[in-house]
Amino acid sequence: MRLGIFAKTFPGVEPGLVLAAAAAAGFEAAQYNFACSGLPSMPDAVPQEMAIAIAQASASSGVPICAVSGTYNMAHPDPLVRADGLRRLEVIAAACADIGTGIVTLCTGTRDPDDQWRHDPDNGSPQAWRDMRAEMEKAVAVAGRHGIRLGIEPELANIVDSAAKARRLLDEIGGDRLAIVLDPANLFQTADLRAQHRIVDEAIGLLGPDIAMGHAKDRAPDGSFATAGNGVLDYRHYISRLRSAGFEGDLVAHGLSAQEAPGVAAFLRGCLQ
Repeated sequence: MRLGIFAKTFPGVEPGLVLAAAAAAGFEAAQYNFACSGLPSMPDAVPQEMAIAIAQASASSGVPICAVSGTYNMAHPDPLVRADGLRRLEVIAAACADIGTGIVTLCTGTRDPDDQWRHDPDNGSPQAWRDMRAEMEKAVAVAGRHGIRLGIEPELANIVDSAAKARRLLDEIGGDRLAIVLDPANLFQTADLRAQHRIVDEAIGLLGPDIAMGHAKDRAPDGSFATAGNGVLDYRHYISRLRSAGFEGDLVAHGLSAQEAPGVAAFLRGCLQ
């Protein structure tokens, strides 16, 4: 299991400097964001020379690009907003070969029109599921055209807010282009240790063969997000269950500052060992 980090954790718009900072902090891979190249996270265009520069920075730093962020609101109530997100997703997907990565990460979105990370009461409606699924089918077609996989992350604020719904979506979409990014801290707000273990066990039991990447952040006792190792999440249990399911992918830290990165790397490495 390789230890990675969100490249956007580190300031700057020069991929060589950003990825060198990730390596210096103790990480072996990075989930890239085009903000690290001075572009919007979902750009209108990615010049080929810019994609090649990311690949060269990856090679020179020794930090492979394990995924690229391509998140947009796949359940936005306005179909024109969804269409614009899909267009930008294809831009990112088309750049992946030059960058040297095969995964683009997504979220399944929310009905909230203003914030793709905010829960909306309509998220559980049949229409919300139909719109998200139709959008996901289009996104999977994009992935097929460019030979990549899409990694979706179950999150409490999104349409897919549980492992069970993630399993349902995987089964409905079918094929091998859709995979899971698993972050246990996104599956509960507050839970005692027994409940937390049950949630993690259930998620990995349902999704294990389809997990392409693990994410690593934490929850404070009050339910707020925390840096990995500074909260209540039982990381040794999480990692043990991933290994039991045969997972050999990247465990990617996020939700931390650049100053915290070396300590988080040391904590996670200790759990991996």
